[in-house]
Amino acid sequence: MNAVARWVKVVGDRVVAAAALIALAPLLVAIAILVRITSPGPVLHRRRVLGLHGAAFDAFKFRTMVVNADELLRAHPQLSAAFNANSKIRNDPRVTAVGRVLRKLSLDELPQLVNVVRGQMSLVGPRMIAPDEAAKYGAALPKRLSVKPGMTGLWQVHGRQEIDYTQRIALDLQYIDQWSLWLDLLILLKTIPAVLSMKGAY
Repeated sequence: MNAVARWVKVVGDRVVAAAALIALAPLLVAIAILVRITSPGPVLHRRRVLGLHGAAFDAFKFRTMVVNADELLRAHPQLSAAFNANSKIRNDPRVTAVGRVLRKLSLDELPQLVNVVRGQMSLVGPRMIAPDEAAKYGAALPKRLSVKPGMTGLWQVHGRQEIDYTQRIALDLQYIDQWSLWLDLLILLKTIPAVLSMKGAY
């Protein structure tokens, strides 16, 4: 990634994210109200993830689960095993009715635009990972942490949750190796139909 392209990506990320936050403000408020009135608990969920060079930060999402989701996971070994294997659970009983719709359309991730404006994330990049996922990258971890995580990326436009964890890692590393501004634009354009199709989301 040359210096000029890196600068364009950094500036472009923040400008586009800030503009999107302003344009989507009515939708964001409406979703926040809907989350609040349909399920007790906070509107936002903070997920601790690893950013550039391994610096940890809180990634924002609209809350899509019941407030005692972690307790339910620990109480059900089968759910816990499924989550540990894939970081997601199909037909997760902890997800609220509103949360299920938000996830299908990836609307729960819109608050991450704030993370992009803060410089913690990019619009396009490898998927975010929690600290306990880092070991799954093995020797490739330094490469993975050499760039910011993205709101969307190669794995999101190649099946979303339908692809297994090994494939996600491979796509993350492929993105880093092949990165260009053109690739970012192509992924952004592919993200729209991928989200609207609601395939591979749960």
